[in-house]
Amino acid sequence: MEGSLGLVETQSFPIMVKVADEMLKSSSVRLVGYEKIGSGHCSAIVRGGVADVRMAVDTGAEVAEQLGQLASRLVIPRPLPNLEAVLPISSRLSQLAQGNGYSRQGTQSIGLVEPRGFPAMVGAADAMLKSADVELIAYEAVGAGLCTAIIRGSVSNVAVAIEAGMNEAARIGELNAVMVVPRPLDDLEQTLPLASCMLEQPQPLSLPLEIPEKEKDQQKEKEKELVELEIPEEEKELVELDLPDQEATLEEYSDQQE
Repeated sequence: MEGSLGLVETQSFPIMVKVADEMLKSSSVRLVGYEKIGSGHCSAIVRGGVADVRMAVDTGAEVAEQLGQLASRLVIPRPLPNLEAVLPISSRLSQLAQGNGYSRQGTQSIGLVEPRGFPAMVGAADAMLKSADVELIAYEAVGAGLCTAIIRGSVSNVAVAIEAGMNEAARIGELNAVMVVPRPLDDLEQTLPLASCMLEQPQPLSLPLEIPEKEKDQQKEKEKELVELEIPEEEKELVELDLPDQEATLEEYSDQQE
């Protein structure tokens, strides 16, 4: 694995997602997670070579500063294993170690609306779902009353839905931030929260039921009826003869025919 960590902290969850997207697209780094510490503060954490991480952090900090949401930034060259093990990124690091090191760009878009207050977030989510062909994949609370509804769909549908969500959130409460991320990379989508209803649930294995003895007997009777053939009466008499008298009966039958 590469040997540097980069962190950019913002004061809004949608802004953090936008910052993470820009960091991933600016250089060869991997997004290993994000951390929420309350009061709306969220940090995106990337990993890669020292030069790549510095470039990604510079890009992310510049985007956050332009949006007026930059809280802090940090680059750690060659972090010790103890630090990485304690940080909330160890599971993601093990996944990256087993992967191919390549992050593909998706075909859909992510939209985020962050109002202050849970009712405003629910109202915005309802308005977005009714205004365009999008799906609500999760919501995220980051403290200070800030709640973010996260939707996914095509670029055009997400843009229409976000506009409807913005208006509804502002009508109900206070709108804090909105963001549209077109065609995010796999790294970003895999670290975003996902509601449990969106996950594929394992289906129970259907085993064959044990057939009761009565049904087994009925099935055997049906099989016997299918096997039994109608035998002519003359041949039936010959078949039913006992073996010791069979030859004598055949001779008598031959004499009668002559």
